[in-house]
Amino acid sequence: MQTSMSPSTSQSASIDKPGLVWHPATPADQASMSAMRAIVEPNKGRLRGIAARVPFDGIAGRVAVPTGVEFRPDTVGGVAGWWCSPEGARSGEVILHLHGGWFNWGSAQAFQKLVGHIAASAGVEAFIPDYRLAPEHPFPSAGEDAQACYDGLTELGFKRIAITGDSAGGNLALGLLAAQSRRGSVIPVAAVVLSPVTDLTLNSESWETRAVADPFFVRAQALELVTSYLGSHDPADPLVSPLYGDLTGLPPLRVHVGNDEVLLDDSVRYVGRAVAAGVDAQVDVWEAMAHGFLSGVGSMDAPTQALKAIGDFLTQHLAAIRQ
Repeated sequence: MQTSMSPSTSQSASIDKPGLVWHPATPADQASMSAMRAIVEPNKGRLRGIAARVPFDGIAGRVAVPTGVEFRPDTVGGVAGWWCSPEGARSGEVILHLHGGWFNWGSAQAFQKLVGHIAASAGVEAFIPDYRLAPEHPFPSAGEDAQACYDGLTELGFKRIAITGDSAGGNLALGLLAAQSRRGSVIPVAAVVLSPVTDLTLNSESWETRAVADPFFVRAQALELVTSYLGSHDPADPLVSPLYGDLTGLPPLRVHVGNDEVLLDDSVRYVGRAVAAGVDAQVDVWEAMAHGFLSGVGSMDAPTQALKAIGDFLTQHLAAIRQ
């Protein structure tokens, strides 16, 4: 893993890691990310506690409106949330997306535009549940809601389900993927996670090697949020840290992460273990990109390319078992 922390000179010494695909940044994207850094870095690490929910939702919602996608509130499996329904969506296929926010922040409504892009790229509907948040509802509440929503989709008749998630939602998505694979009924056809939190011990090397490059998060901030979610629960428990779980038998999986993220190694290490366990897994690392870079879809090359890759992958696996 490379040790340079300068975002302007970020390189990867991890290209030879199992399942890793490296995507160089275009000059235009480099310039866009530099401009973004100038805006956000003065507030790096300042989002703390439940007071950050409103500003976080404002940030999460800064995504171009996807064309031809309708949004509507609903309840699935007893969990409220939002549907993202693209024009011409294929029937019988669905995406369950679990939103980010360090288990303490975020809402389905705030993430509906991002998920709308994912749904449109795959040509199917997506549902985003408003799972319960810490500290009011610590572990295992969020995971229980994710499972209830998945079961609710199967009760609605969906038999071809893909799971997606971002950041903390990526953690929940990977946990649900493993749980559903073990259960053996209506196994997800595939999963895509964006910058997932896979190690709640916060011991990945990139917490140090990307400490300067990451424009959003610092370890002390993340530790407060993780503690709020876990309480006294062991952060190395595979139930909360998918990195340490049994990854054998998982469905095909793709991970997308920016090279300038403290969560980089959470992705690289997880995919390395998945590949070693025989899983069809791949991590796409995007040079110069920061956490949540897909929010720039339509205005930068990397998120637009990543979104197309995500849509192609989901379509391939949702269609593979189509009757």
